[in-house]
Amino acid sequence: MTAVTALRQSIRNSHRPNLLRILPAFLLIALAVAGPWLAPHAIDAPVTAPYAEPGGDALLGGDQLGRDVLTRLLAGGRELIATSLLVAVLVTAAAALLGALGALRPTVGRIVERSADVLMLLPAVLGILLIALSWPGGGRFAVIAAAVVMGVPYAVRLVAGAAAPVAASGYVEAAAVGGERLWHLVVHEVLPNLRATLLALFGLRFVAAVYVVATAGFLQVGPQPPAADWALMIRENAGGIVLNPWAVLAPSIAIGLLAMSVNLAASALVPQTGRKAVTAL
Repeated sequence: MTAVTALRQSIRNSHRPNLLRILPAFLLIALAVAGPWLAPHAIDAPVTAPYAEPGGDALLGGDQLGRDVLTRLLAGGRELIATSLLVAVLVTAAAALLGALGALRPTVGRIVERSADVLMLLPAVLGILLIALSWPGGGRFAVIAAAVVMGVPYAVRLVAGAAAPVAASGYVEAAAVGGERLWHLVVHEVLPNLRATLLALFGLRFVAAVYVVATAGFLQVGPQPPAADWALMIRENAGGIVLNPWAVLAPSIAIGLLAMSVNLAASALVPQTGRKAVTAL
């Protein structure tokens, strides 16, 4: 009984560090999702003088129109997280399929890699502006499209490098010789062996998506005023940072904490056996 108890305690202790690394991201995302319901005021209702200092009904002061900074901070994270999550899922899925396909079919792989090399030469800000401004109607879908197009080239190179040794392994070659179709090889033979790489990639692409979406908001090619958006708050209130620094610092800190906490959580979820392989890439 003592040995069993010690084993259980050892298992609990091994999972405790991972839980501590996942908890900040979970709490921050939960707060951002529930934020609009926790906001003390309407997001577009003036409650103070412009750039008023913290105090009274505005714990973080007012913005350039006298709106409550805390209210807009609580309401501005949900859309950013949802958009970044969708971008990370789309980029990771596209890179996984293209990278595995390119590893199994070298001709396709060369085309994919050359295309990725060309797209990687495009500066991120220029790419965002070209895609978002040419998108009919612009808005959040334009930002998602821009973030996916800019993210896939980097991700597909990473997956292709990890998939190459898997595609050349004996069991994959045996399955191909046995008559298995290409789709079966990709989904059932290659991708299951890239779980650690894909999970780490998802965390990295989420962080990259947060910065791309925030950059688009700062450039005003995404959400438009009077929407509550962290990046938009930074742009709108930059001129009054001396009068009420929290109007700029609060959303900046929120974006930084979101990126760091999600990346930390993703690294904690990577299987222990796959971490060296991911680091080597």
